[in-house]
Amino acid sequence: MPRGVVGRVVGLDLGARRIGVAVSDSARSLATARTVFERSGTLARDFAQIALIVEECDANLVVVGLPLSLNGEVGPAARATLDEIANLRRSLKVPVEAFDERLSTVEALSRREARKAPSSRGASRSRGPDRKARASIAKKMGAVDDEAAAVILQSFLDRVRQP
Repeated sequence: MPRGVVGRVVGLDLGARRIGVAVSDSARSLATARTVFERSGTLARDFAQIALIVEECDANLVVVGLPLSLNGEVGPAARATLDEIANLRRSLKVPVEAFDERLSTVEALSRREARKAPSSRGASRSRGPDRKARASIAKKMGAVDDEAAAVILQSFLDRVRQP
């Protein structure tokens, strides 16, 4: 994407049960969690919902999180997402780009926990569940799908702004 391009971007975290949605500002500097919706069971309905959001936001780009393995390889989940992205490209009137989403759910959960936690200045903190366990808990609760989409989108926005 060329530098200096403006217009809203919709970010998606395509989960098996839910789709998290985030939207950027028109200057493409800040991503904000927007919504989460349950999968309908048919891609056509899910894509229609995404198209409606893209239209409502007047977005001119969609960025989809690509779940690469930790070593950067394309595993089964990433292959399935790439297939869905190919179908999404045929369904939307705007370009659709894949973007590495490794650890986005972990980051989203950490952000959400940080907002909820009382100030810990000077207090010792327990490490609590490890990252993988927190991500698993968050996914079960459906608590961070939109926040994960915002993390993915913000990472994308930051990357394309770099010289």
